[in-house]
Amino acid sequence: MNIQIIGTKKCKDTQKATRFFKERGVNFHLMDLNQRPLSPGELDNILLRVAGEDLMDSNSPSYKKRGMAYMTFDLREELLEDPGLMRTPVVRKGKDVTVGYDPEIWESWLKG
Repeated sequence: MNIQIIGTKKCKDTQKATRFFKERGVNFHLMDLNQRPLSPGELDNILLRVAGEDLMDSNSPSYKKRGMAYMTFDLREELLEDPGLMRTPVVRKGKDVTVGYDPEIWESWLKG
């Protein structure tokens, strides 16, 4: 099973996701957005499976600091420019993608 967790090491939900897979002995790759942002192709693949509004974290400090609640913007462009706007963790298994802490779906991946 090939699992990719996209988030930051400081994010509590990303930490819980890594712990979930570690406890079940599942190998995964953690991609820290603070070390390497998503490439345009990676973001496009995620956006094919997840609504952009679900990927944008309107509670993030970056979102609030930039006053984005009152702006019209290109979601893809903003997420590429500032990975701090992304809701994490984004967990990928092949073509399946989840956003946020979602152990029920991950458990179904392990059973399936």
